[in-house]
Amino acid sequence: MIEEKLLKLRKKQGYSQQEVADFLSVTRQTISNWECGVSQTKGY
Repeated sequence: MIEEKLLKLRKKQGYSQQEVADFLSVTRQTISNWECGVSQTKGY
């Protein structure tokens, strides 16, 4: 559920994953993982 909201809000604002990552000081891959519902705590 949160994954869908993150993706929808990012696209609505017209931001790329890289732009969001830079703003949050994380990697683009982290943003991608969040949007796909993958987290380090799940052990993937």
